[in-house]
Amino acid sequence: MATGGRDAAAQPEGADDTPLHRAIGPKLLILFVVGDILGTGIYATTGQVAGKVGGALWLPFVIGFVVAILTAASYVELVGKYPKAAGAALYTQKAFQVPFLTFIVAFMVMCSGLSSASAAARAFSGDYLGEFTDLFPPTLVAILFILALSALNLRGVSESVKTNVVLTVVELTGLFVILAVGAWAVLGGEGEPSRLGEFQAGGTGYALLTSVLGATALGFFAFVGFEDSVNMAEETKDPARTFPRAVFIGVAVTGTIYVLVALVSSLLVDYRVLEDSSGPLLEVVKAGGLDFPPKLFALIALFAVTNSALINIMMASRLCYGMANERILPRPLGRVLPRRRTPVVGIVFVSLLAIGLVSTGEIAGLGDTTAFLLLCVFAVVNIAVLVLRRDRVEHRHFRTPTVLPVLGAITSLILASPLSDRPAHVYVRAGVLLAIGIGLWVVNKAVMKARGEEDELSGS
Repeated sequence: MATGGRDAAAQPEGADDTPLHRAIGPKLLILFVVGDILGTGIYATTGQVAGKVGGALWLPFVIGFVVAILTAASYVELVGKYPKAAGAALYTQKAFQVPFLTFIVAFMVMCSGLSSASAAARAFSGDYLGEFTDLFPPTLVAILFILALSALNLRGVSESVKTNVVLTVVELTGLFVILAVGAWAVLGGEGEPSRLGEFQAGGTGYALLTSVLGATALGFFAFVGFEDSVNMAEETKDPARTFPRAVFIGVAVTGTIYVLVALVSSLLVDYRVLEDSSGPLLEVVKAGGLDFPPKLFALIALFAVTNSALINIMMASRLCYGMANERILPRPLGRVLPRRRTPVVGIVFVSLLAIGLVSTGEIAGLGDTTAFLLLCVFAVVNIAVLVLRRDRVEHRHFRTPTVLPVLGAITSLILASPLSDRPAHVYVRAGVLLAIGIGLWVVNKAVMKARGEEDELSGS
């Protein structure tokens, strides 16, 4: 991962000099994008979104879908222009040439993975697991869950794209069960259509605006993941042509499913019941009247959140390893376990952070932290698209209409702002994570200076 210094900008764009095998075609990439987006967000935070907005649960997902499409268009232009596997950090470095900003963006992406994995751990330890056992405190279960995933990661868990296809099918099955339950109930005359227009805040004006924005900001957690697909650029056949269709189809498919799931959830279950549950879609299955075993659905949901958490823990530990190798984090964080060839110190570091997060946060707060961190990153990426228009490359690539990144930056900043009625502890949690990162940055610079080593972060 090139996050700063010379490596981030030295590779010639469009050059097919990657040592990685280009094995991913359009269909596999679409399934990869869908699989990356699906998971904890829709399975765990639907109830908390309903608690913020009320019966009009579908509206935040519609707005979130629009915001996701705007930012996806920027990612598609940039990955076509610079088909390298470094994502937002690479685009930030190329656009602004400020290594500290590049580091902050990379560290925010890493922390978003940790908060997402922590939200998944909380979801795992809640009502879905409660279908099988409630012998242990949820916080203890969440911590053991993180430790188990870290142990798997340490042993060298490797997931191919084809394996991801299987996992995606399982996750999709659970959501299709919800849609089938909804169709059965509606055809049987069940459900309360009047709920779909009910807002928790009531009335109009500022309170209604902030409740919708707050619900959208939290609901946006369900859409994150498409940005990870750019890391497959070096293993994708003809990425400049393949990525636009794959990303847009992937976001459109998941967005449509999310809106339909939200409609079904609100039709069948009162938003207050959804809000009180850490397994809200399980409440929908139980209320639908279709004879589908709740335990089987709970098992599917547990699998979905486990997969999300494992992928995010792996991503965060590899980002930590990459930043250590780029000399923007202390070098010990890049140390590899000799026999397993896994980034042992990075895994331990991110696991400790994740344990701290699950010990101090709940599903809604952790999901909101993930969304906040990525909304900040998305704002930078949308601006980077416009800045990099002056950097022309020889090969053809997708170019998004200028208005889309402008709107993407504005909507991302609005959803990241206090207008979204985000609890103060979310900003505090994100601030603490960034403070840890900045502290490591400062220590690393001091050590490098004391050793008289070339400091690539200064651009020298």
